[in-house]
Order: sequence, then structure tokens, then C-alpha cells
Amino acid sequence: MSIYYPECSVDLIDLGNAKRFMKTPSRMSESTETLCCTGTCHGCASCEEPSHHYICDFGSYFCYDNPAALQTQVQRDMKVNTAQFMALYAWYSWPNVVLCFFGGFLIDRVFGIRLGTIIFSIFVCVGQVIFALGALLNTFWLMNMGRFIFGIGGESLAVAQNTYAVSWFKGKELNLVFGLQLSMARIGSTVNMNIMGWIYSKVRDLLGYTGPSTLGLTLMIGGVTCLFSLTCALILAYLDKRAEKLLCKEQGKTGEVIKLTDVKDFSLSLWLIFVICVCYYAAVFPFIGLGKVFFIEKFKFSSQEASAINSIVYIISAPMSPVFGLLVDKLGKNIIWVLCAVITTLASHIMLAFTFWNPWIAMCLLGVAYSLLACALWPMVAFVVPEHQLGTAYGFMQSIQNLGLAIIAIAAGMILDTRGYLFLEVFFSACVCLSLIAVVMLYFVNHLTGGDLNWSAKKREKLQKVAATEKEI
Repeated sequence: MSIYYPECSVDLIDLGNAKRFMKTPSRMSESTETLCCTGTCHGCASCEEPSHHYICDFGSYFCYDNPAALQTQVQRDMKVNTAQFMALYAWYSWPNVVLCFFGGFLIDRVFGIRLGTIIFSIFVCVGQVIFALGALLNTFWLMNMGRFIFGIGGESLAVAQNTYAVSWFKGKELNLVFGLQLSMARIGSTVNMNIMGWIYSKVRDLLGYTGPSTLGLTLMIGGVTCLFSLTCALILAYLDKRAEKLLCKEQGKTGEVIKLTDVKDFSLSLWLIFVICVCYYAAVFPFIGLGKVFFIEKFKFSSQEASAINSIVYIISAPMSPVFGLLVDKLGKNIIWVLCAVITTLASHIMLAFTFWNPWIAMCLLGVAYSLLACALWPMVAFVVPEHQLGTAYGFMQSIQNLGLAIIAIAAGMILDTRGYLFLEVFFSACVCLSLIAVVMLYFVNHLTGGDLNWSAKKREKLQKVAATEKEI
């Protein structure tokens, strides 16, 4: 699941450069003493920085990987093959091939940040309920429809959450805020991986049998987290409304400007970044979607052990993403960090495919690489396109990422049904190899064109000061 400017679904920005490509200026004071329209605020509740936006999409991330946590149960109870199972992820991605271009527009021009967040949260809730009803009624196409509706709300909710963050926080605080948001999202994914199987077993013991009804009730219980997120969205709207009145604070906006005609002006470096993004994430998210059964079958793990190791990527990402974000911000050299992440991911998939070494080693490496790549890759877009094209560039990047994930998810299911896990791991390794080739090409293209993608942070800061001085003169 990607994060807008990620996870970044979605999933994922250079925390130190967040303000560079999320253009909404914060109206909150940097000082701890905030000034209201009528004078100094003395600790009124509405002037406190809201913490609810950290967990606004907890339910979305929790429920996104419900299928992965219950792969065995879904395939057995619904009597579907792996390709049909992976279609549940594809149906989530399909609407976001288009919606990623318009999520920011809807927030800025149509709904506003408060109403938009509530509407997208409702889509998430309704989608999860329909998904669960599809299982209860033993109707798989209804489950697919639920995932489609869920997808409409999920990605756009991430856009809304980031807009809230930029609206309420500014300066150095924004680094911590984005890190906490991403960490909370990954905690939601981790809790899902480790608790949904247990919930299923308890529902099965209560009903006395397995089947669609057991699966449906389990998914409905998981949907409670979506109601929790909707409640947070309502509280956020209330707090933001009070802040608007007391602080003369305007509603946050994404600042997106989407012009599809800008695509013709995209540089070769940007297209290579797109290729890296699609090929890399195609080898991560679909693998996690199928990982639980892989660890059960190849390494003879118990269901609980398989769930734990399959969630380690998210567990590592929760604390490491803000750390790596600050590291890349301090050191620069984005292409080198991306190269390290891609090579580490390739090594991880090769170990899982061709060895019987303890898979915890490979999965921990994958978790570290995944966190590092997210912090180094997504900010590079802001270095290769003008500011007025950032909305289009990030929208297009999300669009092709979701298109790639939808296609790869179905392809991975078909490969597993016909060839088995070894061929599937070779396929994922091939995707990472394509990403590696694109990184190497990006390095040379950037070097030959005199680009700044691989500058150190000190060099970039120095040249920015020089440019600012010349502009003043």
C-alpha cells in the first residue's frame, strides 16, 4: 500500500525535504505559545496540536493486508486459487491508477480537508463492510467490489492525512510528524498480520466450524479499526474547525496542480525513477501478500511464526523510516542510498529463493532496505522537476505504481498456481534486477547531465545559499 509522497501509501518521503514538495504553509506558530486572533492563547484545547491525525489511517493500513494475514483461510473457505486471491490486491489498486491524480484536487477544490477526510474514511469503512459481507454470503465477486471501494478511500485518506500534518506543523516538527505517521501506519499493518489469524481461530471456536461465515465475521471484527479511524477523522474535523475560528487558521490544502500535458516535459531521470519505483515495489508488496503460506510450506513454520516473520518488514519500517529519513537528509547522496537498498533487496530474495538459511535474516534485510529506499527515492522527484510540475509528477508516479502492483499481483498469483514458489521468487528477483539496472542508468544519466540527485547534503545546502544570495541581489 503506497503512501502519498509517501506509503509516501503510501508510503514515504524524505522527512527533511517534506516541505519542499508539500506546499501548504503551516499557520501554526513555531513557538510553544500560540497567538490567537484576540491575543495569547492560554492552553485552550483547540490550540493544542492534534495527535489524532497520526492514527487517522490506522484502520486503513490494518485492513489493507487482511487478505495476507488470512491467505490460507480465504483460499480454503472461498474455494479460490492464488490468482483469484491476489485479485483482492489488484482491485484495491485499480481505482488508484486514476484517483491519485484527483485526490488532492478533491481535497483542495471540492470537499475541503475536513469533509474530504471524513468522506474517504467512510469509503474505507463501507469497503471493508462489503468485503466482509462478500465472505459471509460466500460471494467472492462481492469481496472484490468491497476491495475496490476500500481502495477508493484508502489512498486518498493518506493524502488527506499528510495535508493535515503540513497544515498543523511546521519547521523541524514536521520531520517527526511524518515519521510518526508512517510508523503508526506500519504498526497497523503489523498488528493485522499477527492478530487476524488468532481472531479467526476464536470465531471458529465460537461457531464450531470453519467456512465463509467464520471468515466474514473475522473480517467484520477487523473492520472495527476502520470505525476507529472514522472517529478520529470526525475529531480532527472538530479540532480543525475550532482552530480555524480561534486562530484565524485556514483549512489545509495539498497545493497540488495536476497538468497531464506536463508529462511530455518529463526528463529521462524522472522516467528512470518511475521504473525503479514500479519494479521495486512489485517485488515487495505482492511478496508480503503471499509470504505467510510461503514460510509455512518452505520453512515449515507454524501459522503464528509465519505471520510474525511476514510482518517483520513493517515492524522494522515503523522505527527505521524516520531514522533513515533524517540520515538521508543529513548526508544526501540519494542515488547511492537507493542503490544500496535495491542490492540488499536482491540479496534478500536470492536467499529466500535458493537457500534454506534462517529466513529471519533475509526478511530483516528486506525490512531495512524497504525503509531506506522509501526515504531516498521519493524525494528525488522534487530534484528533477520544476515546482509547478510536482503534483503531476507525484500523481503519475503513484498511478504507474498502482498499475504495476495490480498487474504484478495477478501475475504473481498465476505463477504460483502454475510454477510454484521457486519460480515466483525468481520472478521477484527479476523485478528487482530491472530496478537495479534503472538505478545504475540513473547514476550515469545524472552524472553526464550534471544533475544534483547524488549531491551531498552540504553541497546542496551551500549551492542553495549561493542561489538565494544571487536572487536577493
